[in-house]
Amino acid sequence: MPAPALLFLLAGLALVGWVAARARAATFAGARGALPRHHGWHAAVLVIAPPLLFLGIWSATSPALVTDTVLAAPAAAALPPPGYARAAILSEARALAAGRAGAAFNPLAPVLAPAYAAAQARYDRIATAVAVLLALGGGAAAWRRVRPGFAARRRVEGLVRAALAAASLLAILTTLGILVSLVWEAGRFFATVPVGDFLLGTHWSPQVIDPRDPGAGLGAVPLFWGTFFIGAVIAMAVAIPFGLLSAIYLTQYARAVTRRRVRPILEVLAGIPTVVYGYFAALTVAPAVRRLGMALGIADASAESALAAGLVMGVMIIPFVSSLADDALAAVPATLRDASLALGATRAETIARVLVPAALPGIVAGVLLGVSRAVGETMIVVMAASGVATLTLDPFAPATTVTRQIVDLLTGEAAFDSPKTLAAFALGLTLFVVTLVLNIAALTVVKRYRAAYE
Repeated sequence: MPAPALLFLLAGLALVGWVAARARAATFAGARGALPRHHGWHAAVLVIAPPLLFLGIWSATSPALVTDTVLAAPAAAALPPPGYARAAILSEARALAAGRAGAAFNPLAPVLAPAYAAAQARYDRIATAVAVLLALGGGAAAWRRVRPGFAARRRVEGLVRAALAAASLLAILTTLGILVSLVWEAGRFFATVPVGDFLLGTHWSPQVIDPRDPGAGLGAVPLFWGTFFIGAVIAMAVAIPFGLLSAIYLTQYARAVTRRRVRPILEVLAGIPTVVYGYFAALTVAPAVRRLGMALGIADASAESALAAGLVMGVMIIPFVSSLADDALAAVPATLRDASLALGATRAETIARVLVPAALPGIVAGVLLGVSRAVGETMIVVMAASGVATLTLDPFAPATTVTRQIVDLLTGEAAFDSPKTLAAFALGLTLFVVTLVLNIAALTVVKRYRAAYE
């Protein structure tokens, strides 16, 4: 049975279980009581949860079972030894059997496609039968428990808590998995390249690596400088003034109707895909910056300059800084503002000497989060920044970032276990640590700021 039809069937069985259990519980608890509803949900969960769990495990294991069945067929005797060629033929046969491809490059793939289709149909029937049996078994178990002494509400709440805990655990395990993979691959890289050469080296040229001294061309200081220069200097020079001034205007000067209309428009900037910002930077801002540099007498002004990428990145970060600064200013007690105005200070003096200093921890937290967002940005620097690693203070010169180099390293044709490819994981681990430190610092500042006014 196709997966959508099977899921529809299981949902129908769960609905039947919910209605039947609720109706039976209503006979001894009253149709308006809370008990029938909880009995219904308990039955629905027991009907649908075991099949879904089984199907999740089955979807991960059944492809291997199907492949083993195909390999046992007589037509598979002509397959080459295990390796890339065999995997490619089996992949084509699988695509033909599933209807995702109309032709195959290897002539053996159409021969194996019927075996794939038959094996897949067989295991689909097995999965359907087991899922339906589990649903019926869960419904029968729930039906037997519909009685006055059964605490259905406590069971349902326990199942909900278990589901929430599983979702939280999944997020934690995903983060741990990412961290473990980064540490493992970065460890392989540092087994070849010394940590000092990587973190303190000033020459980055992964295209030409000397096998006798691989660390000579993998010094990441130019990448760290480019990331800091573009994301923390140029971008923040745009985002902080505009973000802070817009927050001050919306909280202190704008009328309520203006605030309700302008703030959503400002926050739309945060919802624009970064690839759109990248196109805007590459096609509009970068040529304009180059023309500006040439007008200022800078003959070697680049169209892939740090200034072009930083300006667009700063525009993208304005909503982050503005939103957090807005919240920080709005959280300052009104008594401080009223006392300042009552003592004769003007509104501008009150904002500059009372409100902004009082909200400074929250504003700083917003800036730190904005820097973290800028440091990890990829699409803008891929499309607008250069791939040349340089150490320069000239904003019109080409510059690159850690994220740009990660993309370049992982999209090449080098072997996966080469120092060039593994350098991407070392850069990723470094970027992970930097953004983690920035986020922790921002959360610490926010926590202390909240404690000051609670």
